[in-house]
Amino acid sequence: MAVLPFGDRIDLAQVLRDASGRPAALGFESVRVTGSVEASLAALRAARKLGAQSCTTLLQPGQYQIVQLDAPEVPPEERVEALRWQLKGIVDFPVDGASIGVVDIPMESGAGRKASVFAVAAGAGVIGPLMRQFDEARVPLRAIDIPEFAQRNVAALFEEENRGLGFLYFDGRGGLLTITYRGELYAMRRIEISARQMMDAERRPQLLERVMLELQRTLDNFDRQYSFISVSGMVVASAPEVPELLPYLAENLYVPVRAMDLAAVCDLSRVPELSDAARQAECLPALGAALRSSEAT
Repeated sequence: MAVLPFGDRIDLAQVLRDASGRPAALGFESVRVTGSVEASLAALRAARKLGAQSCTTLLQPGQYQIVQLDAPEVPPEERVEALRWQLKGIVDFPVDGASIGVVDIPMESGAGRKASVFAVAAGAGVIGPLMRQFDEARVPLRAIDIPEFAQRNVAALFEEENRGLGFLYFDGRGGLLTITYRGELYAMRRIEISARQMMDAERRPQLLERVMLELQRTLDNFDRQYSFISVSGMVVASAPEVPELLPYLAENLYVPVRAMDLAAVCDLSRVPELSDAARQAECLPALGAALRSSEAT
């Protein structure tokens, strides 16, 4: 179960994974916050039986920083502290007391590169208040994740075997490009252009050109860094849907481009509203968070 407080609403998504490997969406809804977030979470705990769920939430852009670094050559139990030292001067908040997570970037033997990791850091003033919201509402919080990894979870469903995949998502806050391979995140790029900005017909051509340049630079850099990964295509989603985005990318990118269709990779039969592409895009972060596996770090 993903429970995502965001502004004046809380998004909830529930996903079931079974041995078939095809996840099933059990529910999705957006609920308006009435009063405080804590009060709204408490009401949802009672109404949706959240106390019996394994809940995940997401940090929002601006609440954390994710940095790619060389993997520290220290014992596993010392990695966080070694990275804390490396992050000094890189992140824009004090690292003393910050929460730090580490995710390995798998490398193939003979790739000729040092092992590297993604270090995710959030300041002390971010994690504590978020945990208190859930604690006060008595909603059990198993994990705090970030949008890059939630998007990875969705992208992994669309991958071709032994091929990399680009996944591009726009919402009201901006764009996020991820590149995954064998279910792992290898690259990501934030694009400071929102779906709503691209709804402006007069500005759209210029913004689409900027998006294309960002994509081309990222793909070219990725090819140089990870020559052992062949990117098979790009999946695109936006909320709201941006006119001309998909055909423009399809015409100008050198990899095949297709619209996200969750029905092709998930069982959506219990959530009929998700047959609508626009609704799929709106719920993508929540569904991605709910797809987090129990083995994830």
